[in-house]
Amino acid sequence: MPEGHITYTSENLTGAVLARIAPDASPRMRQVMTALVNHVHDFVREVELTPEEWEEGVGFLTELGRWCDDKRQEVILLSDILGVSMLVDAIAHRTHASVSETTVLGPFHRENPPVMQNGQNMSPGVEGERLDVAVRILDEDGAPLEGAQVDVWHTSPDGFYDSQLGDAHNMRGRFLSGPDGLVAFPTVMPASYPVPHDGPVGRLLSAMGRGPMRPTHVHFWIKKPGYRDLITHIFRDGDPYLHDDAVFGVKASLVTDWDAPKAEGKPATLTYDFRIPREDAA
Repeated sequence: MPEGHITYTSENLTGAVLARIAPDASPRMRQVMTALVNHVHDFVREVELTPEEWEEGVGFLTELGRWCDDKRQEVILLSDILGVSMLVDAIAHRTHASVSETTVLGPFHRENPPVMQNGQNMSPGVEGERLDVAVRILDEDGAPLEGAQVDVWHTSPDGFYDSQLGDAHNMRGRFLSGPDGLVAFPTVMPASYPVPHDGPVGRLLSAMGRGPMRPTHVHFWIKKPGYRDLITHIFRDGDPYLHDDAVFGVKASLVTDWDAPKAEGKPATLTYDFRIPREDAA
């Protein structure tokens, strides 16, 4: 071997890659990429990844991109079913008991939902059991917050989001909280549903022997200037998939009994008090 050249091996290659990170790279870039290279190389060594498996992995990642469009995000779906989305969320939102808990955004949020007034039906033309939603937006101390923007969305009674059924917005809306912090409207009862499993993520779930189901829930994204955004769901108690959520999004504090009013002959009702902290809260 000519003098001055180096042979890269499974033992010295990781250090060589890390040494190529430029001295003027930002400290955060250096931290993230150093950890990423170390973990990826350790993974390859631990499982002794074969060239054929590497090619299959590259093909899988390439296919993920091909399945993404403005209505479906297969990469986010992969992150969700591996628990990465919830782990990132948990690290970013270490809060205490007086603040509502967060959960994943999910792949079916849409920008610019229909702007609606309190009392307006959020699911016009959709057949199914009625669900009355009445939630309050409060600060950390329980005082009502007026003018909070509240995006809400959920599935049809058959378990499909509007983006899966066509281009029209339905079963979603944007509301503003009133002086008492209240957002209230009728809609149709959503259903438990499978995450999209006709693509590469579905094949991965099947290969791991896992199911694709998510329990019944309604999504909320709450924004108000001076306060932290809250992205969360409220889940229906009694759903059979509460303990087998494909994306690990269920938290005990977000599970409520929607069916209690039905015992008195009233529609099912989702009620909840959301508490959000100020941006500068510790």
